[in-house]
Amino acid sequence: MPLTLPQRLYLLSYSLDKERFEAVDLQGRGQLLRAAALTELTFDGLLAAKGSEVVRTSAAADPPADGFLAEVWRDIPTEKPKNWLQYVHNKATTAEEPVRDELVGTGAITLPRKRWVLSPVTAHQVTINDPQQVRALRDTVRNAVLGGLDPAAVPADELAMAVLPIECELTTLFTWKELRAHKDTVEALTERFDALVPGLRKALRDSFLVSRGVGGGWGR
Repeated sequence: MPLTLPQRLYLLSYSLDKERFEAVDLQGRGQLLRAAALTELTFDGLLAAKGSEVVRTSAAADPPADGFLAEVWRDIPTEKPKNWLQYVHNKATTAEEPVRDELVGTGAITLPRKRWVLSPVTAHQVTINDPQQVRALRDTVRNAVLGGLDPAAVPADELAMAVLPIECELTTLFTWKELRAHKDTVEALTERFDALVPGLRKALRDSFLVSRGVGGGWGR
């Protein structure tokens, strides 16, 4: 079964070189996973962006089959649109666990037998069972920004995998030097994403900055 966008972004936040999640990347991961779910639901026609707001569409009366996507989908109002920010931010600390459990179920990752919860970092230890899968995802995302591709030709899901992590300053995909050197490409990609999902990228960035400013945002 293909990985959902939140599942792929969870894997992309893992450092293959260091064989761990970097502490600096954990603060914004809950928001990143929520934003990824909202993006996938919008791409699938289940949500509609109304300016800086979002509403559930009538495209389907039933929730998505994926548990985490369904959880996020149920949060969205069916009548009056509301701002993206609350749906990215308010449940960010509870976003990681269901995505992680889904990946355990698919065999993509394995949890340690004992999980130490005293440290925010060690509580997030996992084993990646197929590093090549993660490396392929990473190469695809990097190619979208660094490979000289036409931003208009990048598939929507790859576009999201490139744009959303940049807003959370994820360190596993690009260096700041690379982003500066390809500033025009990044701007073109973000403009295209904003046209597809208006308002969501800004909401993700705002949520990340708020959490970082108060030292919060750690998921479980």
